[in-house]
Amino acid sequence: MKGVTQYLKKHPRMIGVLFTILLALSQAGMAAAGGMGGYAGL
Repeated sequence: MKGVTQYLKKHPRMIGVLFTILLALSQAGMAAAGGMGGYAGL
């Protein structure tokens, strides 16, 4: 984890890129979880 923080200190623009990727993945996960509600037992 220390290497990641050092890399982000050298490349601060990547913080925004990583944040955008994490946001997109969380939105996709919530959409996939919402689509599972139609199955029996869930």
